[in-house]
Amino acid sequence: MTHPLITALLLGLFSTAHCVGMCGGISGALTFSLPETVRQHRVHLALFVSAYNVGRLISYAAAGALVGYLGGTVYETLSPKGGYAIIQGAAAILMVAVGLYVGGWFPRFAHLERLGIPLWRRLEPLGRRLIPVRNPAQALVYGLIWGWLPCGLVYTALLFTVTAGGPLDGALFMAVFGLGTLPGVMSAGILSDKLRRLSRRPGVRQVAGAALVALGLAGVLFGEWLHAASPMSSDHQALECRDERF
Repeated sequence: MTHPLITALLLGLFSTAHCVGMCGGISGALTFSLPETVRQHRVHLALFVSAYNVGRLISYAAAGALVGYLGGTVYETLSPKGGYAIIQGAAAILMVAVGLYVGGWFPRFAHLERLGIPLWRRLEPLGRRLIPVRNPAQALVYGLIWGWLPCGLVYTALLFTVTAGGPLDGALFMAVFGLGTLPGVMSAGILSDKLRRLSRRPGVRQVAGAALVALGLAGVLFGEWLHAASPMSSDHQALECRDERF
């Protein structure tokens, strides 16, 4: 899982501009809803912001475990080698589309994020009941709900978990992706408007979008190399060797 995890981390890091623009408003609103005594104390504020994001990462990991488990069946149905190529290629193309969207060159990609709206409509009222957040435990619960906010970048990362090798690897991939988003989202929670205004600058978004496009193209060009690094590929090769011995 070494190379896929590097991909997950880079995907999270390069998505900073999108994450700050999309989740920065939520993070900033959560910060301003906290009692003034908390907001004025940096350590207490960091504790609440950390709790929000830990909950968000737990939800990402849960989604990764689910998709990783279901993806194993799809993967084997398509055949190990062919299935990997199809899914990995689709994920890489989707990442290119996300990069174009973040850079402002493909605004229609926003329609993909609407896929998760039905689920979000059920969860969002639960989160609303927790506001104003009074303690870190409530912040953690809100983060668990926040993790299911419709997001094209999250969907892209989840598509990669289909070939992760199982629920544990899928959860790990999404957790590392979430770690990559932490610098931007947590900074937005603490610095709020200043960072959000910076993320909306065309130049910043274009650089982040170009980085995601490059990462997606690398996935297309080096798909076979990634396949060799995947755990399911190794298992398949081991089975072939065993069959040859018999």
